Amino acid sequence: MSLAQIFEKVVGTDAGVAFSAYDGSKAGPDGADLKIEVKTPIAVAYLAQAPGELGLARAYVSGHIDLRGDMYTLLDRMWSLTLNDMPAREKIAAVRSLGMKPLLMRVPPPKQEMRKSMLARLGSRHAKKRDAEAIHHHYDVSNRFYEWVLGPSMAYTCAVFPEEDSSLEEAQFTKFDLVAKKLDLQPGMRLLDVGCGWGGMVMHAAKHYGVKGVGVTLSRQQAEWAQKAIAEAGLGELAEVRHMDYRDVAETGFDRVSSIGLTEHIGKDNLPFYFKFLYDRLKPGGRLLNHCITRPTGVEKSINKGGFINRYVFPDGELESVGHLIRQMEDIGYEIRHEENLREHYAKTLQKWCANLDEHWDEAVAEVGAGTARVWRLYMAGSVVGFERNKVQLHQILATKLDRDGVAHVPLRPGRNWP
Repeated sequence: MSLAQIFEKVVGTDAGVAFSAYDGSKAGPDGADLKIEVKTPIAVAYLAQAPGELGLARAYVSGHIDLRGDMYTLLDRMWSLTLNDMPAREKIAAVRSLGMKPLLMRVPPPKQEMRKSMLARLGSRHAKKRDAEAIHHHYDVSNRFYEWVLGPSMAYTCAVFPEEDSSLEEAQFTKFDLVAKKLDLQPGMRLLDVGCGWGGMVMHAAKHYGVKGVGVTLSRQQAEWAQKAIAEAGLGELAEVRHMDYRDVAETGFDRVSSIGLTEHIGKDNLPFYFKFLYDRLKPGGRLLNHCITRPTGVEKSINKGGFINRYVFPDGELESVGHLIRQMEDIGYEIRHEENLREHYAKTLQKWCANLDEHWDEAVAEVGAGTARVWRLYMAGSVVGFERNKVQLHQILATKLDRDGVAHVPLRPGRNWP
């Protein structure tokens, strides 16, 4: 059985995807807008070592499989197709037809993969040194690369699109302003933004609301970029970004706390500490806005240790359901005042990032290498499909720290500026 025949067994004959392989076999329609090319036996070896998404990802990132055409369209068409759909006798026949050499070949994972052994040397999951390395792996790729992918806002979190045809910059401004309005930022307030990225929230709060903001990030490159941007914008008296772990913030008495895209890195077992730590940073009557990716239910595992995302994108990342997060917050003492799901907005955000990467593809490859650029293309396009199909969600939760009399210090209705 040729590789093309195996491909047709898996995807069928009407997927609209062309296929070719190093054994000379071909399948699919001529002139198809999408094509998969298996270039070497090493691709088969990767699949033998790690059947499923991890093996395919290794083969693609290392260049032993090429994907021609729009990555999102390809992943969307092939979302539910796996080798598990083949009857056992056909799997056995397919394995025999490939020969033993590629199946027994041991090849190391691409260098872009975070080795479990390396993380283990840095302590248990979410220990400070291990968290720092996990953040470094993903965020210290290259500020120039991120500028191409994210655009001028340098916001690496879900945007909020006021209109279907809004630009990415308009949507990122709307996101920051939505957070500001939910927090009811006022001149003279003190804001703590944990996991602040390139400082977008603290700069927005300072520039548009006269708020004194402190942002913290474990990424040195993010902090350096943010401090330079703050100085160039003339916001140095109000805004500051520090290279530090949020757990090392000593100040208290903040009027507001925002956490935009950090909770995914905290870990299920550490959520009580995380929310209590932020609670203790707030003054009575203060507010917390927590913005993060979630699972759609409480049934799924919080982490897929052998999955592509965990190995290549967010090492040690864990996602919980919004219900679990809210329960943890309530048990600490927060009162939940508002919650919304922005799932469709993240799909649109990722589509914009994918387009930016494609536009700067040659520059990105020259800057970070073909393997890293491929990781990003695969991860972002796959995430679009995931958000569209409700495999993941994005929730904002607004909570207050009641004063000693149980007063929330919020208006009866939030006003017309946000739903």
